[in-house]
Formats: sequence, structure tokens, C-alpha cells
Amino acid sequence: MKIFLAGNWVDKPKKIEVKNPFDNSIIDTVPRADAADLEKALAFAERGAKVMAKLSSYERWNILRKAADMMAARNEELGQIISKEEGKIIAEGRGEASRAVETMMGSAEEAKRLHGETVPLDADPTGSKKLGFTLRIPCGVVAAIAPFNFPLNLVTHKVGPALAAGNTVIIKPASDTPLSALKLTEILLEAGLPPEGIQCIPGPGGEIGDALVADRRVRKVTFTGSREIGDRICRTAGIKKVTMELGSNSPVIVMPDADLDKVATVLAMTGYGNAGQTCISTQRVLAAKKVYGELLRLLKPKVEALTTGNQLDEKSKVGPMVKESEAVRVDSWINEAVAGGARLVAGGGRRGAIYIPAVVADVHPDMRISRDELFGPAVAVASFDTIEEAIALANDSIYGLAAGIFTDNVEWAMKFAREAEAGNLHINWGSQWRVDLMPYGGLKDSGFGKEGPRYAVEEMTELKMVVFHLNS
Repeated sequence: MKIFLAGNWVDKPKKIEVKNPFDNSIIDTVPRADAADLEKALAFAERGAKVMAKLSSYERWNILRKAADMMAARNEELGQIISKEEGKIIAEGRGEASRAVETMMGSAEEAKRLHGETVPLDADPTGSKKLGFTLRIPCGVVAAIAPFNFPLNLVTHKVGPALAAGNTVIIKPASDTPLSALKLTEILLEAGLPPEGIQCIPGPGGEIGDALVADRRVRKVTFTGSREIGDRICRTAGIKKVTMELGSNSPVIVMPDADLDKVATVLAMTGYGNAGQTCISTQRVLAAKKVYGELLRLLKPKVEALTTGNQLDEKSKVGPMVKESEAVRVDSWINEAVAGGARLVAGGGRRGAIYIPAVVADVHPDMRISRDELFGPAVAVASFDTIEEAIALANDSIYGLAAGIFTDNVEWAMKFAREAEAGNLHINWGSQWRVDLMPYGGLKDSGFGKEGPRYAVEEMTELKMVVFHLNS
């Protein structure tokens, strides 16, 4: 594929090879953008912001609605692209493509809902004969920096609201998975989006990413990725609006009254989807001592039943990680935990980029598998005595993106809801659950700002206050 730069599909001699993580075969190549390309993109975007701002709400809605319809009609094509370049099983690829349709349609609807409000200035003693109201206007140029793990839907979460708000957007997709973002760009243009509205330029973060977020012409940065890169972006961005959706090591608490069959079933779903490469994947399971052994007994066969293999094989339940080096890293972390006294209950071991889904028991809070973001197909299980201890263990992390609890006790559930330090809290489910219209974002080092079309549009607009000083 070519990249879309300054209103044209452009080829370049330097290429990024996009590889299937299962067999390392080359799926496609895309041009590698450089600093000169970025300058072209920024200059074009500065002009493009004026074009986009002139589109009516109806025009923006119509373009995004058409794009959603086209995405729905091409679900299988998009699902195949996602699975091939990222490694998630084909069912998950199709599911992500379907979710991206909902995200785009939700963004379309939000294009019609941008509104201001009157402000009762005469409620102030000095506000007599003053009429005030607010206007919501586009930010201008939005930089959308996307991760590899949801290469279509998370790009749509950035691009859809940006366009709904009347901005122009520069996409920097992950170098491992640029094809989905380029295909989305193609669809939006076919749906009638002015060429000034979007650009998609894959390239090295150090060469174009840093310069993109630092440039004063960019007024909004939206990023999903690691805490480390997020920290660097925040330090680089300067005075502009920033949304950060960063890492996690999501805890799930299992209280003594929990339905353990349900818990084991849910954990086998929420800990291993997309080979664990999901920001809110269940990573830490904190089980009451009364049910600890029984939970492990029930969880073990469910995880062992998760067949691994070629992600395009309909029988595979877990595909490869995005690249072999990631599987090597996961393997080393788990081996480190076992060497430190943890116990491998199920799975473990590596075949190329595939890591066999694992359950690691008797994990100590200071182990890396407990403290850092694993981002792989394994859950770490530990025990506790009281709800207070469980919540303290759950909160003993720099992260705070998602957490869950299993209990039928309303008091315990409410205590968890009030005291757990995470932006997304789930009662009687694992941490990995999201619908695309909800406000989604984290606390602490998991970031700030919210995704979800309604909430992202607010992040991607500016508020003006208008005051009429009347004579009578």
C-alpha cells in the first residue's frame, strides 16, 4: 500500500515490511515516512483545518455515516487485514472490524450534537444587561498516534471523533500494523471526506512521532500505548490538549461468595483475548483464601482448552503475539516468577511468536509479573484474607485503567466501586470489557482524558465564551 500524504497517495523507496506474526511472511510493504514528509503533512494539515471547519455538521455526519456503511460491507476484508498484520484470531479480527463500525457510527451521530449553552450572566451582580453563550469549535490539527493491538478500532476511536468535531487529523499508525489505518483512510476518502481532512504516515516514532507531537501547529494529541512513550509525549507536547490511554496490569478480586464456575469461565475469556495484548486484559487475580485452591482447580482446564495456532484457522482460540520478541519477553517474566517461588499451574512455553496461555499461582506482589504490564496470555494468581487487603493489593500499582470484582455482597461491591483506583470498574465480570460508546480512560499512570465518541469529541473541541454587552 501507499501512504496518504498532503492529499495524494504517495510511494517512497524506503519501505516498512508488514509481517504475519505467525509465520513471519511479508503481507505487504508501506512507504516509510521521514522528517521531510512530516513537514509536508503539517503544512497541508494547517490549510486542511480551515477546510474541515467549514463543513456543516450534516456534511460531517453524512461522510462518517457513509464510511460506517462501507466498513460494514467490507467486514470480512477488514477482519482479515487485522488478523494477518496483528496476529489476533480471525473471529477477533471480524469482531474488531464490527466494533469499528459502531465507533464510526457513534462518531457520526456526535457530529450532530455539538452545541453550546446560554450562561446566566445576570446571576452575578455585575452581569445586568449581559447576554452570554458558549460556542464549541474544532481544535484544528489532531495528531492520532495509534497502537498495534487494535489497529482499526483504536484508530477509529481517534479519527472518527476528530472528524466529527471538524478537525483535520494526521494518523501515525504503529509500524507493525499500518495496513488497517491506511485502509480506513481509503474508505473515508471514498465516503466523501475532503483530502484535506486526513493523512496517514507510518514511520519511526523517534523520527516523526516526537516532531509531530512537539509541533505548534498540532493542537491536540491523542495517544494509546505504553506508559513510557506516553510520558515522553507529555514532556514533548508543550501547551496543547493531550489524551493518554496508557498501560495497565488489571486486577480482578474474587470474594468467598463468588460463583467460581462463572469466575473461571470469565477469566479464561478476559485474560487471554488477543493473546493477552489488550490494555485491560485481566492480569492479576486476587482470590480469597477460602476459594483459592478451588478457583485454580476450575481455571486450569479452561485455560488448557485454549488452543493455539495460526490466527486464520477458525479452530484457533489464541493466536501469536505481534512478534516473536514479545513472546520471548513474556516467557522470561514467567520463568523469573517461577524461579522466585511462584507456581506454573497451566500452560507456559513458547513456539515462535506463540506463547501457550498460562496460569501462574502463588505470585508475590513485588514480582514483575504483578507490578508491571505483562501484555501477554497469562494471569497471575494470589490470595488475600479480607476485602480491605484485596483492595489494597489491587491499588498497589502505578496503573489504574480497569479492575473487577466477583461478589453478590452489595456492601463489598460498593466498597470496591468507591475505593478501587481505576477508571473502569466491573462488578461480577473481569476487567476486559468495553463497549465503544462508554467513557473509557484510566487513573494514575494509566493516563488521562476519555475515549468514546461523545467524550472524545469534547476533548477535540475548544470552548469559546461570547458576551453581548447590551444597552437595554
